[in-house]
Amino acid sequence: MPIPAERSDETLMLDYRAGDVVAFEELYRRHKGGLYRYLLRQCRDPAATAELFQDIWMNLVRARGRYEPSARFSTYLYRLAHNRLVDHYRRRTHGANVSLEDEDIEEPAQGSQEQPDARYERKALATRLLALVESLPAAQREAFLLQHEGDMTLEQIAAVTGVNRETVKSRLRYALAKLRAGLGDWR
Repeated sequence: MPIPAERSDETLMLDYRAGDVVAFEELYRRHKGGLYRYLLRQCRDPAATAELFQDIWMNLVRARGRYEPSARFSTYLYRLAHNRLVDHYRRRTHGANVSLEDEDIEEPAQGSQEQPDARYERKALATRLLALVESLPAAQREAFLLQHEGDMTLEQIAAVTGVNRETVKSRLRYALAKLRAGLGDWR
């Protein structure tokens, strides 16, 4: 019996629109991690992130009847996230505290043979990178996270953020330059 081809996100969303709940579960499984990390790095508050994350998925559920695959599903999903973040920032009355807690850094798997000094070095590098990403200006951070967490192209990021491709390209170039400069001593 041949193995069925994996359905595209767009097909899954159309199937969900038609009532296939399993299709929604697959979309959620595919996109929950990247979307959550994108939101967490944008708003820097785990409680707000959890609320925004739930709101975005609920918005997707409510909008399923109007979904038309005019772009990649991930572009559609991250556009919902971008719009929800804009609303969140408009309502916010004070700045968020930046926190890089140990839970943000993955620990090696149980039984790992990684030496303590290598583990420390890896954790220090990850902490430094997270701090550098958080220090980027908001527009550069968003473009960087959409590219790396959302796996989006320049065109898709432009569609999500409402700017042109060249602006996205510029934001990414500046973001990468700042990250490279900040990680210079680790190269």
